[in-house]
Amino acid sequence: MDSLNALTIFVSVAETRSFVATGRQMGVSSSAIGKSIARLEQRFGVRLFNRSTRSITLTDEGERFLQRSLRILGEIEAAEAEFSQTSSTPQGRLKISLPLVSEPFLPVLAQFKKTYPSVDLDLTFDDRRVDVIEEGYDAVIRAGDVPDSSLTSRLLGRYQMMLVGAPDYFQQHGVPQRPLDLLQHACIQFRFPNTGKLQSWPLRGEHADIDLPTSMVCNNLEARICFAVQGIGIAYLPDFAIRPALDANALLQVLDDCSHGEVYRIMWPSGKHPALKLRVFIDFLRAHLFPEHT
Repeated sequence: MDSLNALTIFVSVAETRSFVATGRQMGVSSSAIGKSIARLEQRFGVRLFNRSTRSITLTDEGERFLQRSLRILGEIEAAEAEFSQTSSTPQGRLKISLPLVSEPFLPVLAQFKKTYPSVDLDLTFDDRRVDVIEEGYDAVIRAGDVPDSSLTSRLLGRYQMMLVGAPDYFQQHGVPQRPLDLLQHACIQFRFPNTGKLQSWPLRGEHADIDLPTSMVCNNLEARICFAVQGIGIAYLPDFAIRPALDANALLQVLDDCSHGEVYRIMWPSGKHPALKLRVFIDFLRAHLFPEHT
């Protein structure tokens, strides 16, 4: 699979004559494209491109390798089309990167595996932004908008982020009536592992930029839920993860106007038609993650 990705990258660079343009198409950095080409050249012991500050051109060896690469990729594409028509059973390995959360994914992933036992799931739970091509992922699932338009994406579902706390906490400290009241409360905050920055809470208007107290900071969703239920303070949490606690009145929503809609998307490299195993995976997640909000 890594070799096929390298061939695809090589052909794209040969066609665009640009590491930057290829990186945009595939959703990776130009340096990652350059490293992939360098590894190919090292593997075969030849220079495939002549590089200058103004242009990239194929060498004679590169021209010959391009013709072979096009034939190889053409055969693979034909085989995929043939197998997708003749086989109705999705099978093979799916390497997927997911956010570092258990809900709502774990139960749905278990259901998917039971439904499609011939699909082998290779799952990585990590909040960092992975390099899809370079690291060999079939797809990634992330919250929020797609920062790179070169990645093809599909909406998996919508959910609400809300401010919540335990009844015992509010009984002791009072219920905030406006965003500014949060300055007098214990706030359980989330720190992004990639940037080290704290997650912003959706406070509106003139209070949007106030510095909230950092009574407790976590980089884990389950920990924040536990601390909120235990009455440590107010937390900003997704509704799907706290629905049982809300239904049992173990958590209460406050400052309803500060709730914020979010989305989960699945993304894969543009220009790649998803294989049958990925198509059924996408459809299954869309049907079972947030069926009422999709």
